[in-house]
Amino acid sequence: MSTAPRPRTTTRDPGELTSRLTAWLGTRLPGARATHTTVPGSNGMSSETLLFDIEHPGAPSPKLSTALEPGGTPLSCALRLAADPAAYTVFPRYDMPRQYRTMRLVAAHTDLPVPRTLWLEEDPAYLGAPFFVMARADGRVPPDVMPYTYEGNWLSGATDAERDRLEAASVGVLARLHDQVPLAEADFLAAAGTGSTLRRHVAAQRAYYAWVVAGKPRSPLIERGFAWLTDHWPADPGETVLTWGDARIGNIVYDGFEPAAVLDWEMAALGPRELDLGWMIYLHRFFQDLTEGSGQRGLPGLLRRDAVESRYARLTGHTPRDMEFHTLYAALRHAVVMLRVAYRQVHFGEVPVPEDADALILHRASLEAMIEGRYW
Repeated sequence: MSTAPRPRTTTRDPGELTSRLTAWLGTRLPGARATHTTVPGSNGMSSETLLFDIEHPGAPSPKLSTALEPGGTPLSCALRLAADPAAYTVFPRYDMPRQYRTMRLVAAHTDLPVPRTLWLEEDPAYLGAPFFVMARADGRVPPDVMPYTYEGNWLSGATDAERDRLEAASVGVLARLHDQVPLAEADFLAAAGTGSTLRRHVAAQRAYYAWVVAGKPRSPLIERGFAWLTDHWPADPGETVLTWGDARIGNIVYDGFEPAAVLDWEMAALGPRELDLGWMIYLHRFFQDLTEGSGQRGLPGLLRRDAVESRYARLTGHTPRDMEFHTLYAALRHAVVMLRVAYRQVHFGEVPVPEDADALILHRASLEAMIEGRYW
């Protein structure tokens, strides 16, 4: 098994985007300009990212203090832009104010290294969609393409002790997030509907799947997965916390092997702690399974389910439960996203129209094994 070619993520012209960004920046910091603009090679499959520096010729002032370092030193920034509607978007809606508000909430109530948010722009007239700007952190990110489990990158080349440090610190991110954010200020992240936050979360995923397959071949495997969830529903969903949503090491910038920035909050939601734990464990297994399928050893000692659960329990006093449910749910959610990404590739002519929708799911065999109780 191998990873598929990276699909198209935008139809926007980078040069035009840069000139429009420079014009917008002048409305916030007269005289300032955007320089050294780049689109990262790891640009997201949902929201887009633009990296740039802000330069200003004048001395710092109260108005500039939130954007520039003392003395007018250029500030490295990252811009998160709602997905291009012409690029067959991964999600039906991109709520940039929600992401911005989530990051500010986490920064205000935790000691997590959340990037400093600078501006939110809700008017789509400037760049074609809402966006926000944040300070950029220096460091390294475990790559998705080629996955960090493959040979030849900084994490696969690290020692076992270094990877253990990274794992401990990464699980600590979840523990601190779940324990430190007051729910009273996070109610805007609650999914619509009735019942527990887990019921609402799963209902929202069912609705997302229905949107993905509207007018397209349905996935028997994904529908088996939803039926399995119904048949194995936890007797007690557990405590509700603010969950990161896309909780994986590929969304953390590391300084050495310690987190320097926690990124990508678009999937944040209220729900049980195990939502994040299941996602972190399974998303690593997804890459590990791909790696083993290509004939490489990968990183079998990293983010093992038993180790993650034990670390989290020691840090929080909460013993993770119903983890078969939550790891399968993570694999199912990932399958729905991958199906949408694959249909986008079909839309742009990058892959042929499949006879079997399940063939578009890279981790089909793993999800089948989980449903049949032979994965773990």
